[in-house]
Amino acid sequence: MPLGTRVVVRYRVEGGFTDALGPLVARDSTTCTVETRRGLVVVPLDAVVAAKPVPPAPERRRPKSSGPPPADL
Repeated sequence: MPLGTRVVVRYRVEGGFTDALGPLVARDSTTCTVETRRGLVVVPLDAVVAAKPVPPAPERRRPKSSGPPPADL
């Protein structure tokens, strides 16, 4: 996959599996690096069990107003 592609990478960790979601920012012969919301995640390729491109993140919704409800007309 080209660098910059938004991906999800499922990989083995002690006790199970976890996912890294975000743009693929680097890769070499032994690792790939995904920029997640929590920071860069370097994943050893021998731990990867699945990876695929995913669509762009949805637009964030505006928070609802916390003011009083509108008056009845």
